[in-house]
Amino acid sequence: MSSSSLIDADRKHLIHPVINYRAHEARGATVLESGHGAYLRDIDGNELLDAFAGLWCVNVGYGQQSIVDAATRQMTKLPYATTYFHFSSEPAIELAEKLVSLAPASLRRVYFTLGGSDAIDSAVRFITHYFNATGRPSKKQMIALERGYHGSSSVGSGLTALPAFHRHFDLPLPHQHHLPSPYAYRQANGDDPQALIAASVAALEAKVAALGADNVAAFFCEPIQGSGGVIVPPAGWLKAMRDACRRLGILFVADEVITGFGRTGPLFACEAEGVEPDLMTVAKGLTSGYAPMGAVLISDEIYQGIAGDARDTAVVGHGQTYSAHPVSAAIALEVLRLYHEGGLLANGQAQAPRFAAGLDGLLEHPLVGDSRHRGLLGALELVADKDSRARFDASLKLPERIAAAAYRNRLIFRAFGDNILGFAPALCYTEADFDELFARLERTLDEVLDEAEVRAALRSASRAAA
Repeated sequence: MSSSSLIDADRKHLIHPVINYRAHEARGATVLESGHGAYLRDIDGNELLDAFAGLWCVNVGYGQQSIVDAATRQMTKLPYATTYFHFSSEPAIELAEKLVSLAPASLRRVYFTLGGSDAIDSAVRFITHYFNATGRPSKKQMIALERGYHGSSSVGSGLTALPAFHRHFDLPLPHQHHLPSPYAYRQANGDDPQALIAASVAALEAKVAALGADNVAAFFCEPIQGSGGVIVPPAGWLKAMRDACRRLGILFVADEVITGFGRTGPLFACEAEGVEPDLMTVAKGLTSGYAPMGAVLISDEIYQGIAGDARDTAVVGHGQTYSAHPVSAAIALEVLRLYHEGGLLANGQAQAPRFAAGLDGLLEHPLVGDSRHRGLLGALELVADKDSRARFDASLKLPERIAAAAYRNRLIFRAFGDNILGFAPALCYTEADFDELFARLERTLDEVLDEAEVRAALRSASRAAA
């Protein structure tokens, strides 16, 4: 099909995630054709530097032939195997064992899903089953963070705390609650890490007290909030929240769908603070986006509670056709090999200081108010006035301006709706790739700054602050 035919067919038939449908009909799709390393090519032949790893997921970069070979071998040998009816497959078994060997020590069992959203959904179902089966049916209330993202399933979207995922979906549900996120740039005590940690712990304690500890099942959090604007909590925050959950008698769920598999430095973000969750969800970097797959890892205590008594022959009624898909599992095993034996995990750690320096270097730019990062996950927050930290008015449509300018400069990253720019470069990035990223990014910001409407917004905000 020609480029115009593809775009027309997309406009007529393909529903895209998390987008204004009418705006997409008017704009049309950007059709991607191929990728290699850190670069993508669109159907018109434009080469684009991907600074977002697809959707936080292509951690190993595009075109890794060994992954293609692993998938091909598995598809030739056994393209599908169900895990219903006591069946299994070699790659699924090997992957489960490998993940347990790499994950925090508390996590001993693995259930495979198709991605992050249904990993969260599975976690919720397991938690509900666990408390019902162990004689604590009142523990139904679940707590997460404002600006948190926990997928877009019917239940997970309520734990997610972003307005678009609630609007017209009758969410959040009555048993889903949210606490302020540890958003240092936007909180009065943000310059004091210990005060920020104490405030989060106090908020959790107060919410549990209000709901009653006997009624609260679990607290869900991302070690770093991704789609909420790459909110990076201070060191020690994750451990403090995990310890608080233990004192309060509620389960601690670490959502590592974005932060897992080297994105923040170690294989899992929990490692950095020695945190052992009761449950942990993963996806994205598990297969580096080469095939759909996610997982929820659970402690043996929770597994034993769900498994019940040997005299009880009732099945645990949770499953999916493609759970533990052998091709996805084979791909994940090769991706894990590339992280370790292939040196990609070490490369990501080695390049993190260059990434941090590049983001921090843009703090001098007139549009940039904040830079935050950990490992190869980071963000710039754009403001109309640096002193007051005033946001740009939504009517300016700054994210659309930024995204358009970035594409002209052949650069892809995430321009969030509240004027935060998100970055998640692949672990295969070289120093030269980072040099190119920041050259193109600075050029993008300069071009947007030169737009008359943006200049006027800066002047207006400065006068208001004065």
